[in-house]
Amino acid sequence: MIELLRHPLLRLLMIGLPVLALQTTLLADMRPAGVVIQAMLLLSVAGGIAGGPERGALAGFVLGFLFDLVLTSPLGLHALVYGLAGFLAGYINSLTIDHPRWLIVLVVGVASAASTAIYPVAAAMIGEEVVFSTRLITVVAVVSVANMVLAVPAVGLMRWVLHVPAPDAPLSIRDDAV
Repeated sequence: MIELLRHPLLRLLMIGLPVLALQTTLLADMRPAGVVIQAMLLLSVAGGIAGGPERGALAGFVLGFLFDLVLTSPLGLHALVYGLAGFLAGYINSLTIDHPRWLIVLVVGVASAASTAIYPVAAAMIGEEVVFSTRLITVVAVVSVANMVLAVPAVGLMRWVLHVPAPDAPLSIRDDAV
């Protein structure tokens, strides 16, 4: 039973569902500059930084799919964009040897901005009616800054979720066996 609780997919669901509830209730009502803060996107990008491109894509896909289940947007659109965001963050982070906190914050900001800007393009590609305006710049800026503020704790949480040891932590016998 304990081994089941260590499975990253189950941990992802255990963290994703409460964050989804927070996203669709509290964060939907708190709108700095009229923009909804994207906590599910933050976890997707943090998953890429914590676990690399493949685990980031998996985390982004699962979290995006959970988000799609409660929205009226086409099923799979958030899963696609968040999966790409997790992959992008993991790929950018894997290009560096040392991972200082400022770089983690910067990667979260860049990946959040890119995925927020790509979402309306992806929606337009599948036939959704999208109006492109200068408001997109405000949305990208607010989402990126909000995600950058919470980047370091989110990456720590996603290291636990994806069962990835901290980069400076020594491996124990249990971590090495899993």
